[in-house]
Amino acid sequence: MANVIFFEKPGCAGNERQKALLLRAGHTLEVRDLLTFPWTQEALLEFLGELPVADWFNRTSPRVKSGEIQPDALSPRDALPLLIADPVLIRRPLMQVGRRREVGFLYAVVDQWIGLEPLEPAPSACGSLEACGDGLDGVECGSHGKPAPAAQVISIGLGSARG
Repeated sequence: MANVIFFEKPGCAGNERQKALLLRAGHTLEVRDLLTFPWTQEALLEFLGELPVADWFNRTSPRVKSGEIQPDALSPRDALPLLIADPVLIRRPLMQVGRRREVGFLYAVVDQWIGLEPLEPAPSACGSLEACGDGLDGVECGSHGKPAPAAQVISIGLGSARG
């Protein structure tokens, strides 16, 4: 299994689902805050360099959605300072395993790269794979006595939060 450096926007529901898929497949995560990481143009280009500039941007960012920023019209020279000044604009997640880096979470790409086949089926909300929660099996949710599987996540925060 891989050790994945995973740059996220804290609180992003999509990033939470992506991390859960990676953990279920047995990978370990070093989670880093995309918004507070001390980005340089060189560091960002290590992730973004081979993609078209428009693919560098988070299309759901308020500044992109409003039309204030039009990624299709930007050159790399114009785009990089915008991304560094406002990391919410960066398409996420950014992931690294070894020397390879990826932008975004395309299931087929990540599966081919490091594998996303779950080690075990996904548990229900209470951690049981048996009938749960409806009371029909005589066991109410939460009384199974089985702890939820431990996540293998290391959170790394750098710098101060940006507003």
